[in-house]
Amino acid sequence: MAERRVNVGWAEGLHARPASIFVRAATASGVAVTIAKADGSPVNAASMLAVLGLGAQGGEEIVLASEADGAEAALDRLAKLVEEGLEELPETV
Repeated sequence: MAERRVNVGWAEGLHARPASIFVRAATASGVAVTIAKADGSPVNAASMLAVLGLGAQGGEEIVLASEADGAEAALDRLAKLVEEGLEELPETV
């Protein structure tokens, strides 16, 4: 299983707009990804309700994980998005 641990780069955390950006990026990655707080249970990263339900705050550590083919590249891109608080999924890392 591929895994990335990153701190949430959006000051407001994974709420509203940042959560929407993240969910769209996770869906666009074409890879099944889970997201969890460092000490929590993983949820589907492509589900807006699940991501909002995490209540991840700015600066808090989250864990992205996937067992799918292509997971390494997808997780690198999603990790960069979250850690840097970007407005869209980066094309390259």
